[in-house]
Amino acid sequence: MIAPRWATNRAPLWGAARATAICALSVAACLTGCASTFDGSTYRGSGFVFEVPPAPASWQRMDVSDAALTYEDAATGATILVNGRCDRDGEDVPLRSLTQHLFIYFTDREIHEEKVVPFDGREAMRTDITAKLDGVQRRFVVWVMKKDKCVYDLTYIAPPDRFDTGVPAFDTWASGFRARREGGE
Repeated sequence: MIAPRWATNRAPLWGAARATAICALSVAACLTGCASTFDGSTYRGSGFVFEVPPAPASWQRMDVSDAALTYEDAATGATILVNGRCDRDGEDVPLRSLTQHLFIYFTDREIHEEKVVPFDGREAMRTDITAKLDGVQRRFVVWVMKKDKCVYDLTYIAPPDRFDTGVPAFDTWASGFRARREGGE
């Protein structure tokens, strides 16, 4: 897999492994490259709109073409991704399959916890998993939800030794996520 242009410019963050991990998750999410806007709380993308609470102070927004929203948490070495896609698999694909598809390029996957939880008026699958990409191990928490023929995934990626430090803030932030219908509320 070839890393996108943005990944080569940000290689110092955690090297090629970060770039490849973000690229792999983004490719797996099947996002389109259309115009989008984000005003700090509301993101408008291709057929979907979502709202997020203010990011924790240690998170810095990154402009990445392969994800709707991306943040870096320098304090924990983590990357946070938010993706959405509509009308492809939002109706008949189970949450577990959607989650597993995000890790199709990864090896040595170990699921620590997988549970279905209430999320934005629906059910979401929250998965805590360790996996390797190109031999580099990272730990992830992924929230995957289907709503109004769209699929949303919120992902926290961190080095395993700093994972526990940032997950509570991520889960709190993710719990404030709200999907909205395009053109309405």
